[in-house]
Amino acid sequence: MKSKLLIILFLGMILILYMFDSMHNSSTGFPSSEEKTAVKNVVNHSDQDQGLVRPIVLGFSQLGSESAWRNANTISIREAAEEAGIELHFEDADQSQSKQFEAIRTFIKQKVDVIAIAPVIESGWEPILKEIKQAGIPLIILDRLVNVSDPSLYVTYIGSDFYEEGRKAGKYVIDKMNSRKDTVGIVELVGTEGSTPSIARGKGFRDVIKEHENFKILKSESADFTFAQGKQVMKSILNTMSHEINVLYSHNDDMAIGAIEAIEEFGLRPGKDIIIISVDGTNKAFEKMAEGKINSVVECNPLLGPNLMQAVNELMQGRSLPKRIVTPESVFTETMALEEVGKRKY
Repeated sequence: MKSKLLIILFLGMILILYMFDSMHNSSTGFPSSEEKTAVKNVVNHSDQDQGLVRPIVLGFSQLGSESAWRNANTISIREAAEEAGIELHFEDADQSQSKQFEAIRTFIKQKVDVIAIAPVIESGWEPILKEIKQAGIPLIILDRLVNVSDPSLYVTYIGSDFYEEGRKAGKYVIDKMNSRKDTVGIVELVGTEGSTPSIARGKGFRDVIKEHENFKILKSESADFTFAQGKQVMKSILNTMSHEINVLYSHNDDMAIGAIEAIEEFGLRPGKDIIIISVDGTNKAFEKMAEGKINSVVECNPLLGPNLMQAVNELMQGRSLPKRIVTPESVFTETMALEEVGKRKY
């Protein structure tokens, strides 16, 4: 009898506890596992309705920070990504193609939405670009071109027409020195060997001056797009042939400004004893042009960030892009320099 009573009391307590638990869950808001799942689904749908989706992720491999132009290019990309709400994974390769390969493989592992590359040189890209394509990630080439047999490995190229920049520089030299009937001796400071600007700016320049037999390139030396190398290489050239040099054609402003220092230290007047043409259009170059130390600057616009972010957004929306997007650029001379000094964003 006593054992039966204990069993009845035990079963009663279990019933009371069950009823209390049911009331507790329904009245205090502690959800069951099924309720948790339902709530999570509602929240997810609500987030999607309000447009609360993850940002587009862009992996960008910058070739380095060798010049004022490159630094302006990097700033433009960072600022444009922030303004567009794009998550930027940025890697500086310090002028090393192998470091760019490492960065790209990291982007692939991270499963970024889009990859963009500013390639340090043109050659050697096909295998790594195939890895990007196999991963199903669209690729944009920025600033410099890649030399590949399969153009489908990248979606589009955004940047300058370096060949045309070289032609513009050549045309200026011919116009400036047109009255000279004797030999016009030209020194060329080239950027990074094997890079698109070095190849195309050199070819464009030569294709223009080759029609004039008295225009001779006396020396063409790489100065790697840097101020220090520009000064050092120009100093060496001056020591061997200073009396023959009439024109300096520099593939960028940093090398030209370095060369100006070397010319002045040698006792010659840049812009007068040696006519100087440069490419880029940095504010420092305009200051030198206003001082009469650079005669002409062919513009190469580094502010490619907005163009890149627009292309990324359009890709993610499923739109097609042209194979080449070329930025508009101008040629500036001494007479225009004072108006432009201080207006440049780089």
